[in-house]
Amino acid sequence: MPASFPPRWHTRTHPSPACPDARERLLVVAVRKLPPTRKSVSGVWEQPREVVLSGDPAFSHSLTGKWQARWVPSHHRSDYGTFRLATGKLYSDRDLDKGLQTSEDLKFYAISSRFKPFSNEGRPLVIQYTVKHEQRIDCGGGYVKIFPSSLDQKNMSGESPYYVMFGPDICSSDTKKVHAILNYKNKFHPIKKPIRCIVDGFTHLYTLVLNPDHTYKVKIDNRVVASGFLEEDWDLLPPRTIDDPAVEKPEDWEEEEEVDDPEDQKPEGEWRPRKIPNPKYKGAWPHPQIANPEYEPDVNLSVYKDIGVLGLDLWQVRSGTIFDNFLITDDEDYAEDFGEEMWRETQEAEQKMNQQQTEEEKRRKQRMAKKKERPQKKKPLGSAVQKDEL
Repeated sequence: MPASFPPRWHTRTHPSPACPDARERLLVVAVRKLPPTRKSVSGVWEQPREVVLSGDPAFSHSLTGKWQARWVPSHHRSDYGTFRLATGKLYSDRDLDKGLQTSEDLKFYAISSRFKPFSNEGRPLVIQYTVKHEQRIDCGGGYVKIFPSSLDQKNMSGESPYYVMFGPDICSSDTKKVHAILNYKNKFHPIKKPIRCIVDGFTHLYTLVLNPDHTYKVKIDNRVVASGFLEEDWDLLPPRTIDDPAVEKPEDWEEEEEVDDPEDQKPEGEWRPRKIPNPKYKGAWPHPQIANPEYEPDVNLSVYKDIGVLGLDLWQVRSGTIFDNFLITDDEDYAEDFGEEMWRETQEAEQKMNQQQTEEEKRRKQRMAKKKERPQKKKPLGSAVQKDEL
């Protein structure tokens, strides 16, 4: 294990069709601590294992330590909010469901974790994690950023260059979207498709898959919510074709569906002529296309050769968001199994606990209401007289 890896971190391998060499099967994996009774995708683990961010699958080790040793807070600003390790009000297991939680309102946050650098050239890149907006967030980020290994972690800020930014962002009821921003030739390109995030107080699993064939997937809770081709859904390259500048629309081409009725007579006062269908309507003119001379294909649209840091760089009006189960790998199937194992059980338990708490709160209010409705007992007159006489 590299010397920079602190205590209580370990590595493990898993098979990957894209990487037959055993030492190259795993890019980066984050595995949360599991009890001996919980099964992993490859079977039952004999002892509890904790979070891992490592690129050396040939080494496996379990130690002890603190999470602060793995995560480096930025000091770029003196007023950054602080993260704490917390479970939240809803959980499956109070100890196992702990994650990084924002703890102060109206704050910027910046923290990151380093791992052995790698390149995703020629293989998929899968970024996955869970996030829970327990505070029913109304404005703030819940996304992660993937940085090159050259990042100065103690000086990380919103201006720090990154490779990928992915995850939910909320700002009032108008903005509840999933960011998927890719760095291409030092320019940041957001996805053009609108993807709505989920804000309900429960843990949700977010996954981004970038494939070498330039296809992609965005998943929420292991369900595909967006997919397609990088060239189509990001403005990474100039368009393949453009309008032919040598061809102009014919002068007699009618694109208006309706025209003023020539038989409609103008009355006194304000008047708008009646509309009738345009008998010469031909629809939108299809401008002839030609090959774009500025277009050049690029086989490395989403290749990042020095991936080495995962970070949280956020602003939150209302704190309380919990991040957990970070995973970066080259195996989409593994990520799906891992996510299903780590996320679904947690969310189902959260929903059950929330229902129990809601029902208990309802019963409590009913008891309070009945208590207020009860008529108060009046003291006997005799006792009051005796007291006055004394």
